[in-house]
Amino acid sequence: MEKYTVHQQAVGTILNWVTTGQVAIPEIQRPFVWNSTKVRDLIDSLYNGYPVGYLITWQTHDVKLKDGSQSGNKQILIDGQQRVTALTAALAGQKIVTKDYQRKRIQIAFNPQTERFETFTPVMKNDPAWILDIAELMSPVAAFEVPQRYFEANPEADRQSVIGALTKLSGIQNKQVGIINLDASLDIETVTEIFIRINSKGVVLNSADFAMSKIAAYGDYGANLRKYIDYFCHLAVAPHFHEMIRDNDPEFASTEQFRRISWLKDDASDLYDPDYRDVIRVAGLQEFGRGRIDALVSYLSGRDFETRSFREDLALKSFERLESALDDFTNQYNFTQFLMVIQSSGFDTSSLITSRNALNFAYALFLRLRRDKDLPFGEVQRIVRRWFVMSMLTGRASGSVDTQFEQDIRRVRELGAGDYLATVEDSELSDAFWNVGLPQALDTSSTRSPYFRTFLASQVFTQARGFLSQNITVSQMLDGQGDIHHIFPKAYLEKSGIRDRSDKNQVANYVLAETAINIAISDKAPADYMSVIADQVSTGERRIGEIVSRDAVDRTLRESAIPESIWTATATEYQDFLEERRIRMSATMRDYYRSL
Repeated sequence: MEKYTVHQQAVGTILNWVTTGQVAIPEIQRPFVWNSTKVRDLIDSLYNGYPVGYLITWQTHDVKLKDGSQSGNKQILIDGQQRVTALTAALAGQKIVTKDYQRKRIQIAFNPQTERFETFTPVMKNDPAWILDIAELMSPVAAFEVPQRYFEANPEADRQSVIGALTKLSGIQNKQVGIINLDASLDIETVTEIFIRINSKGVVLNSADFAMSKIAAYGDYGANLRKYIDYFCHLAVAPHFHEMIRDNDPEFASTEQFRRISWLKDDASDLYDPDYRDVIRVAGLQEFGRGRIDALVSYLSGRDFETRSFREDLALKSFERLESALDDFTNQYNFTQFLMVIQSSGFDTSSLITSRNALNFAYALFLRLRRDKDLPFGEVQRIVRRWFVMSMLTGRASGSVDTQFEQDIRRVRELGAGDYLATVEDSELSDAFWNVGLPQALDTSSTRSPYFRTFLASQVFTQARGFLSQNITVSQMLDGQGDIHHIFPKAYLEKSGIRDRSDKNQVANYVLAETAINIAISDKAPADYMSVIADQVSTGERRIGEIVSRDAVDRTLRESAIPESIWTATATEYQDFLEERRIRMSATMRDYYRSL
């Protein structure tokens, strides 16, 4: 049996449906995110008779709308909100609510002499050739008045062509738009799945969008929780947004949730700036023990997993649990303490963290363990710190992680976090990993490699100095005061016949070095610039950096996991040098991990 029918309706009919409430917009769609240029282009397409895509509607009786009411016997607009909202803004003169929750008018101007549409700007008031607001033309009375005023202001205009353009513009209301109407027997989950699959324009929706839609659809309570998530994420990135919330959404600004997240207005850290997908994932893991976001949606729908039925009382309980999880997530003490744990592992800048999901799971684990009153906080810190670094080293939080995360949370609950971590370490971080697996993984040219980033974090953790530096640390150079330097300079390798880019740019050939040291080394072979260092130690004459002690030189080489062979190394020994350094880098990370 077909699950839909297809027909066409005039633009004017669709606008009338929206303004009279015959078509409703449920909260399974995003806020209005189009800019005025896209609105202009939509009107231009209709004007020129170009297709603008199908709208998808669904007739049902039990979907909650934006105002918390039920849909009743209305047509529900499932896909096309951006287009319909753009039409009501441009042609009916209605204000739109932006993603920042500001009410704005999008005004489209039209020049009937050139048949051009543009977003209205105040400068246009000085040019009589422009009709400043095309919404004026959409009423029958204005359709007669506007041309008369236009010709008074533009007596030289060609009357026939202008009247033709204005008639064509007002005729936009008669343009036909295709509508796909979904069968009324479909449930909300099926309809949302259809929406996700057919949505091919703008930002493609995913399961987290579905979850956010489900949250917002739960009346005023759900709409507030959605704002709670959205505003937290926005504030984490842009603290000044606090004033915009206060000024533009006074209703939310009076809530306890706003008070809970207001601390972010003074937050300057960018180590972990979660978006709504991260918040949803962490909340699902922490509170419900679920890695898959669609499982969280089932909870919020009130699903009874035993009877496979849906109950309103279970939905309310799940929403209350979600709110509790959000309170934990956004709590200033929890959030800042977690960041301190991550920073204490050596990952003290966002540039070192290549896996957002590793952070997400670590935070979910942190929040979950914080509830265990019998587990000392120091042990919570140790477990979370090691788990995060283990995830970075093994790629445990890469790729499709939902099933893995769910299994890990379940095993933590069954075995205890400490015992389960030890089991994972025995399996994933065996001697074979440190002696064979990790050195092989370091055979890469990517500076974004999690293995290279973990090596840098180990140097931050041990307060290692930069390559051939007396006092400047790797941590200081990660803040922008140093360079990634090639131990065997690229120009030297090229002159020696090693021209393959991936060979020259091996991470085992990388160190962090002060810019001045990098410049002083230039394109010298390691044997040559280390000879300068040897003379520097014996004479005290500083030519490469400020280091003048053999002990200090040996220390900086050791802290950068550089073999002693560097003292005499030339291009002939390059490959052997890389292999030996990979082994030393792996050993450095092993010792670092075991000391966490």
